[in-house]
Amino acid sequence: MSFSNRKGPVIQSQDPRVRNAIVYNLPFSNLDGSPATPTMLSFIRRLKHSYESVLKHIPPDDEGRFLELRRNLQSISFGEAVLEKSELIQTKEHHPLQVAVLGPTQAGKSSVINWLLEKKLAEVSPLAGFTVHPQGFYINLSPDRVEWIDGYFRHYQRCPRDALPSDRYDCFALVETTTDARHPLSGTVLWDTPDFDSVDADEYRQAVLRVAALADVVLLILSKDKYADLSVWELIGLLEPLSQPTVICLNKIEKASYQTLAESLQEKWRNARRDPPPPIITVPYLENIQADDFALLHSERAQLLNAVDRAIRGVHRKQHAKSAKRFVQIHWRDWLVPVKAEHNLKAEWRNLVDEAVRDSLNIYKRDYLNHPHHYETFQRALAELLTLLEIPGLAGTLLTARKIVTWPVRQIVKLGRAVGGRRQQSVSGEAAILHQAAEHLFIRLSETILLKREEEPFRQAWWKELAELLRSARPVLANRYAVAVDQYLRAFQPQIEKTAHGLYDRLREHPAVLNSLRATRVTTDAAALAVALHTGGIGVQDFIIAPAMLSLTTMLTESALGRYMNKAAAELKQQQFKAVEELFNKTVHTYLNSLPEQMDTSRQFNIPREAIDSAEAQLD
Repeated sequence: MSFSNRKGPVIQSQDPRVRNAIVYNLPFSNLDGSPATPTMLSFIRRLKHSYESVLKHIPPDDEGRFLELRRNLQSISFGEAVLEKSELIQTKEHHPLQVAVLGPTQAGKSSVINWLLEKKLAEVSPLAGFTVHPQGFYINLSPDRVEWIDGYFRHYQRCPRDALPSDRYDCFALVETTTDARHPLSGTVLWDTPDFDSVDADEYRQAVLRVAALADVVLLILSKDKYADLSVWELIGLLEPLSQPTVICLNKIEKASYQTLAESLQEKWRNARRDPPPPIITVPYLENIQADDFALLHSERAQLLNAVDRAIRGVHRKQHAKSAKRFVQIHWRDWLVPVKAEHNLKAEWRNLVDEAVRDSLNIYKRDYLNHPHHYETFQRALAELLTLLEIPGLAGTLLTARKIVTWPVRQIVKLGRAVGGRRQQSVSGEAAILHQAAEHLFIRLSETILLKREEEPFRQAWWKELAELLRSARPVLANRYAVAVDQYLRAFQPQIEKTAHGLYDRLREHPAVLNSLRATRVTTDAAALAVALHTGGIGVQDFIIAPAMLSLTTMLTESALGRYMNKAAAELKQQQFKAVEELFNKTVHTYLNSLPEQMDTSRQFNIPREAIDSAEAQLD
C-alpha cells in the first residue's frame, strides 16, 4: 500500500490463492465513462503523492517533521477518498448504502457484526490487531451491485476472505450474505475494519480511512477501556465535517457503569465536535459470547438495530459534496504549510541571488563605470574619434609611429608562437573588474548559505543540498561567465565606434572647432597615441593619462562640443551598464535562480504555486 512509514515496503505474499485472485483495480474516475477526475481531486492526489515521496526521505533525527507530515498525509488520504465518494455519488447515485463499523483495539467490532446479523461472518479473536484487512459483507445484494468497489479500492487486491494474507495489508475482501429482507441492514454493505490504534495500525490505517470515507453511516464500537483514548477522538474529529449519521455502541460495559460512561462519552463528544452527540447504545460484557447467547442480549440488539435504522434513514447523499468541500477547507491550511514553506525557501534563495547580483553590479559601477581612473571605455571612443579626424600631414607621422610602437609587440607575438603558445591576450581593466564582481557574488552566496546551518533540520537540509549544487556548478558557471565576458567586450565595440562617429558628426557641424583641433599639435600627438593604442603599442591607462590626451579632453570639454560630449559619455555608460546587467542575467542570474530546480525532486513537494492558486480558487 502507498502509505509511507518507517517500516519499509510491504512484503509480497507467496500464497498462490492471493496471486491468482481476480484484481480489478480499475481507475475510479473511468468506471462508467464518467468525466475526467475533477481538478480538486487531481490536486489532492498530487499532494498525497508528494507527501509520500517526502516522507520516505526524512532523516531519522527529524522525528517531529516526520510525525507532522504523516498526520497530514492521513487526512489528505481521507480527503482523497471523501472526494472519490462525491464522484461515486455523481456517477452511481444509487449504489448500495455503506455502513462502516469502526473502533479501536479489542472493542468487539467483529463480534458486534456477527451479533447484528446473527451469523458468524466476521472472524473473532482475543488477539489485538487480529483484523488487518477491510472486509465488506454485502447483504441481500447481487455481486454486480458491488463490482464498483474494486475501482474504489484501486490500490488494493480483492481476495477471498480465507486467502487474505497476514503479511500484506493492501488487500480486502467482499463476502456475500443474506438475511431477512426486513432487516435494517438488508441491501447494504457492512464493513468490518482493522483497529486504528494498534501497534501496526500505521500499516493499514489508510484502509480504515478509505472505508470511513466511503461510509454513509458510521457505527462506532467503543469499550470502557478505549473510549477515552486520543486516537478515538482524533478519528471522531476527523469525521465531523462529513456529518455522517453515527451510532455509538459502548460495548463490554458493566450495567452499574452505564449512565456514568454514557454521560462521560457525551461530554467528550461535545468537547471534540460541534454537532449533538449521537445515540449511545450500551452493551454488557459477556465473556466468550457465542451464537446461542444472542438471545441474552435481545433488548440491546433491538436498540442498536433501531438506532442504525434511524441513521440509515437520515442519510442525505446530495449533501455530501458540500461536506467534502468543507472537509478540504478545514484541513487546507495545514496541508499546504510545508508546501508553502518550500516555496518560501525558493523565494528566499531568489532574493539572495537578486541581492548578490545587485551588489556585484554596484561593484562594477563603483570600481569601473564611476571610477575616475579605471573607467576607460569613453577614452576608447575618443581614440576612435581621433582616427576619424583625417588631420592633414599626419599620415607619415602616424605610419612611422605605428611601425615604432608595434615592433616590440610583433616580436613578442613571434616569440610566443615559437615557444608553442597561443597569443596571450591581456585582460582589460573592465574584464578584470567584471571577474572580481562575479567572484564576489559566488563568495557572498556561499557564505550566506553557511549561515543557514543553525536553522531547523528540514531547512538546514535544503540549504545543504543547495550548497553542494552551487559548489559543483561554480567551475562550469565561472567558465561560462568568462566566455560571456569576452563575447560582451567584443560585442560592445561597435557601440564604442558608434559613439565616436556621433562625436565626429557633431564636430563636423562645428567647422571652427574641427579646424581648430586639426591645427593644434596636441591633436596630432593624441592621434599618434590613438594609433599606438590601436596597434597595441601602449595600454589604455597609459593612453588616458598621456598629457596630449588630457589636453585634448580639456579642449573638447571646453568647446561647443562639451555638453554633447558629456551626454555621449553618460549614454555610453548607461548602455554599457545595461549590457553588463544582461550579461549577469543570462549567464549567472537566471542559472542561479533555477538552481533549486536541480535538487533531488523526490525530497521535495514540487507543487507549483499556480497549481495551488487554481485549487484554492475552487474553495472560495
